[in-house]
Amino acid sequence: MRRISIFGATGSVGANGVDLIRRAGPDAYHTVALTGGRNIARLAQMARELRAEIAVTAHPDLLGDLRDALAGSGVQAAAGPDALVEAAARPADWILSAIVGAAGLAPGLTALTQGGVLALANKESLVCAGPLLRHAARASGATILPVDSEHSAVFQALGSDKRDSVKDVTITASGGAFRDWPLERLAAATVAEASTHPNWAMGQRITIDSASMFNKAMEVIEAKEFFTLRPDQIKVLVHPESIIHAMVSHVDGGTIAHLGAPDMRHAIGYALNWPDRAPLPVAPLDLAALGSLTFRAPDEVRWPALRLAREVMAAGGMAGAVFNAAKEQALDDFIAGRIAFTQMAPRVEMTLQALSARAGFGDDPADLETVLHWDREARKEAAA
Repeated sequence: MRRISIFGATGSVGANGVDLIRRAGPDAYHTVALTGGRNIARLAQMARELRAEIAVTAHPDLLGDLRDALAGSGVQAAAGPDALVEAAARPADWILSAIVGAAGLAPGLTALTQGGVLALANKESLVCAGPLLRHAARASGATILPVDSEHSAVFQALGSDKRDSVKDVTITASGGAFRDWPLERLAAATVAEASTHPNWAMGQRITIDSASMFNKAMEVIEAKEFFTLRPDQIKVLVHPESIIHAMVSHVDGGTIAHLGAPDMRHAIGYALNWPDRAPLPVAPLDLAALGSLTFRAPDEVRWPALRLAREVMAAGGMAGAVFNAAKEQALDDFIAGRIAFTQMAPRVEMTLQALSARAGFGDDPADLETVLHWDREARKEAAA
């Protein structure tokens, strides 16, 4: 029986992972650890249902609530960043890393030391510390599989083809909540308006990141790190229907596209069953019913995050960690009402400019503490 853990189980990606484990039946997997944030009731319900060894909340002040919710279940309760890392150190064959933000870095790196499969949905890990993750995977023999729908699509479209035949890779973007808004309206966009996605059911933060295209900017950087591509080999195409998730173009002029319904369970299920495929509760495509698919080039006046992503890839080193931290701080400030929607990208750009010399852009991180140090510095700079 495969031993599995899900980090970030109460978020949208993690909950879809739990759904697949639940559907497989009680004898298919042994659940080692489930972790979550402040939704203690949901975390406890999942842990009871999957009979997890341990449930961990990221927030130490909620440990008492979690213990109460798990009373009599036999599931151990723990809380805090150290507990997350300790849970990641528990032997498991397959670990879904779906914690949002830089908080997923330490558990992900710890999980890689076990030599199993890390199903990676945490974009920040490769954006902030790609060289560290690749080194950890090589050292232990672990496998990192993509769970973002776009990167899973690239992974599947690449197949067994030789990388030197790849001309470029295109990842698609829905365009988010504001893809058809007049530019002059964006400055007045509210948090509620930015939190409604036209295609995907996701959490608030990633939905707002989709509207600003910061989510896609992170995916561009992640694609460079994951598939060892040059920055000029990564393209973005706005595709409102979200049916084609990515395309791989080859030097012979052929392009292989991955199509599927906008359902995260496909990418998660592919990683869960890899290298095999298994039936999944995902609706099949009816292309005749769809009728047509549309595409357009991204407008970088509307979405300046894409330009910043190219600058981050060109800079290298700690630029990814600074970019992510500044983006997270700017998002916090937008949600809190301290800045407008259109002020997020300038805030990130100013932070990159302010820290470019100090942070040693161009130098790979020496260790996780170096990454976390510049994460903290960037948040302070972005908030100033």
